[in-house]
Amino acid sequence: MYQYIMRRLLLTIPVVIGVSLLVFSLIRLLPGDPARALAGVTATPEYIEQVRERYGLNDPVYVQYGNFMRGLVTGDLGVSTFSRRPVTTEIGERFPRTLTLASLSLLIATVVGVSAGIVSATRRNSIFDNASMFVALVGVAAPVFWMALMLQLLFAVQLRWLPATGMGGISHLVLPSITLGMASAALMARITRSSMLDVLKQDFITTARSKGLAERVVIYKHALKNALIPVVTVLGLQFGILLGGAVLTETVFAWPGVGRLLVDSILRRDYPVVQGTVMLLAFLFVIINLVVDVIYAFLDPRIHYQGQDN
Repeated sequence: MYQYIMRRLLLTIPVVIGVSLLVFSLIRLLPGDPARALAGVTATPEYIEQVRERYGLNDPVYVQYGNFMRGLVTGDLGVSTFSRRPVTTEIGERFPRTLTLASLSLLIATVVGVSAGIVSATRRNSIFDNASMFVALVGVAAPVFWMALMLQLLFAVQLRWLPATGMGGISHLVLPSITLGMASAALMARITRSSMLDVLKQDFITTARSKGLAERVVIYKHALKNALIPVVTVLGLQFGILLGGAVLTETVFAWPGVGRLLVDSILRRDYPVVQGTVMLLAFLFVIINLVVDVIYAFLDPRIHYQGQDN
């Protein structure tokens, strides 16, 4: 296990380098002169040239990329061209808010999605099964921003139960977390149901039932553990998507997290903040995938990784 984890950690290095190269290239392929955007529309040519020198925009592209990677390794992501504050400070203030929102949304998705999937699988073709799968289909198809607007209209405007936007107490977390969580819950429900149906057809489930074990024991002790492997995969991917997909939700609900920071920075052409934020989200995706792979081995001891037994 230790060798596998170390090997996976080493494999993350070329992935991170590839992502950094992609992010660096896409930022500089945006239309317009970044120096003019940073200097302002009323800036003189002399001041624009000073901006180019200050931010190294006159250097060759490979030199700019080298400086970017050097800062990435040392934790120095540069200074925001808008607030004049370090990028790490800007992200550090916003990331805990996004992490809180994504974690609560994942909790909602897991509890609602897995529970609905288990009940649907054990009561196949029942009214609950058909209704829950229909709701799950709608949840997967509905755009996040539309769901957010509908929840705002119902609970904030019509019923006046919850605040529509902003950050404050726990009540401000309810609508954005439900918006993010329900879309993921719908997908989790469908995956859990499909996986449970496959496991319930296996011979060891028939054997467990033939021994006279209670149906509750068969479902939750034997079937669920084996059905959780594809669920864990989706769970890990969904957590990464929730962290990155919070962009729309944070914008609609005016939640001051990393997603809203990213949108604002793109509009302001604040390249250092955009690069730092995207790199953070990409790195989190890599780490989450690593954690998911490690969890596989604990859920199913039959899983052997290439080279582990050599």
